[in-house]
Amino acid sequence: MAGKRFSKHRSGCPVNVSLEVFGDRWSLLIVRDLMVRGFTTFQDFVESGEGIATNILADRLRKLQQCGIVTGEKDEKDRRRVIYRLTEKGIDLAPVMLELLLWGAQHENTGAPPEVIAEMARNRRAVVEEARRRWRERDPAPLLPWLGGTKRRSRPGVRGSEEARLARGVRRSASKE
Repeated sequence: MAGKRFSKHRSGCPVNVSLEVFGDRWSLLIVRDLMVRGFTTFQDFVESGEGIATNILADRLRKLQQCGIVTGEKDEKDRRRVIYRLTEKGIDLAPVMLELLLWGAQHENTGAPPEVIAEMARNRRAVVEEARRRWRERDPAPLLPWLGGTKRRSRPGVRGSEEARLARGVRRSASKE
């Protein structure tokens, strides 16, 4: 998008601009939770296990909304509750989030199942497309439940074999390409 003004940013460097928009730890974790864990409410984020303070969470959600990465809608069942969702701009971070996940699993000691990470690395395009499909269809099922907090693991409909089903789905999608 050449020609866009960058006066509100420190510089016009695309890396700098990107980091100013979503580059702090909490913002990226919120995007991750929306994208791969199926979180949608303020309470989901609070209970994620990451230990985010509610004032920081409220601030980051507000900033992500102002930047056009997240949108908030009143819950139809309970108008007091806001349902958060990635925007198209937000879901376009799927390849970035996948690469961060793969990089972290490759270079650091994580709880990610190695067989699932290997499958995701082999089928990057299918994983990103699955994240986009879930976003388009408003599918609330976690993409990667092993990233989930303790509360989400017991969510109805999410079974312990979810990561194996994801890996099979990724293999199936990749073979169709």
